[in-house]
Amino acid sequence: MKILLNLNNKKKINLLNFDYSQMKNFMYSINEKPFRANQIMNWIYKHFCTDFNQMTNLKDTLKKKLYNLSYIQAPNYIKKVISKDHTIKWLFSVNNGIIETIYIPEKKRNTLCISSQIGCILKCKFCATGEQGFKKNLLVSEIIGQIWRICKSIKKNKKLNPITNIVFMGMGEPLLNLKNVIQSLKIIFDKFGFNISKKKVVLSTSGIIPAIDKLSNIIDVKLAVSLHASNDDVRNHLMPINKKYNIHLLLSSISRFIKKSKLNKNGITIEYIMLKNINDTIFHAKELIKLLKNIPSKINLIPFNNFSNNYLKCSTNNQINIFSKFLIKHGFITTIRKSRGQDIQAACGQLTGNYIK
Repeated sequence: MKILLNLNNKKKINLLNFDYSQMKNFMYSINEKPFRANQIMNWIYKHFCTDFNQMTNLKDTLKKKLYNLSYIQAPNYIKKVISKDHTIKWLFSVNNGIIETIYIPEKKRNTLCISSQIGCILKCKFCATGEQGFKKNLLVSEIIGQIWRICKSIKKNKKLNPITNIVFMGMGEPLLNLKNVIQSLKIIFDKFGFNISKKKVVLSTSGIIPAIDKLSNIIDVKLAVSLHASNDDVRNHLMPINKKYNIHLLLSSISRFIKKSKLNKNGITIEYIMLKNINDTIFHAKELIKLLKNIPSKINLIPFNNFSNNYLKCSTNNQINIFSKFLIKHGFITTIRKSRGQDIQAACGQLTGNYIK
């Protein structure tokens, strides 16, 4: 028997908003056994099925309940842009705007950089997303829906290698959408969800201290902190959030987080953008060493990626190398991020959600 779809979706529940615990509770609420949650999530995240009629191991009475009460809908795909270095930018339509998701292929891993907000309220000087202003927090279905759409495309076309790593480094500040980001992480980690190892997922934050403290009590995740300056004067200029949560307060919060975290016991990632004549001298490197001497960490130096109407300039390759070698000499694990997708405005700090047909 084929169940007819009730087209009135206004009061229905999008099942992509549910983590495993919530899916089980939903089953309880409609007088179904909890194992049905396993089956439904398996259909959603392993088979990428959105039609309850095709879920062959569900009884017809359950299918009818699901059609009447729920639906499965990821963000709508708009466009895919491919860089000369094979980085891919997907654009998705969500309520009130457009989000961008970046697929970065490498020899040993394939990373998906996902967005958590439309726009960003923080207005960091080196980031194009903040220039767009803030529009909304993404729903869980809109966060994990990015992964879902791209995984489905990969499985169907088999032209790309499967995603191995996920980073919350796209549009927005993840910790200003804490509840939905945590639920998304649960789905990413869960064996009935995307089943991606916790070691392969990184959440990047500009340093929202109350949210860092809350996060440490709820879920463990590898953390990357956007520091980008070695003193408060420079950070105040580059990142207005520092006027509320200065470097000292931020590093204290990071220390508390590391003490509670198994995934970060060997140190968090410190992200440091390299800006010519602003934060890239040996003087700044010495300050950074002093700041981080008691913080288990590795430092990721990020060459600045330019965008329109911005006055900042990237440090020279020579200066970045000098800065890196000085940190390494003083015992810090230091890497230089390779810029990817610059020609399609897909590199770090370039995401805007602007769509030109």
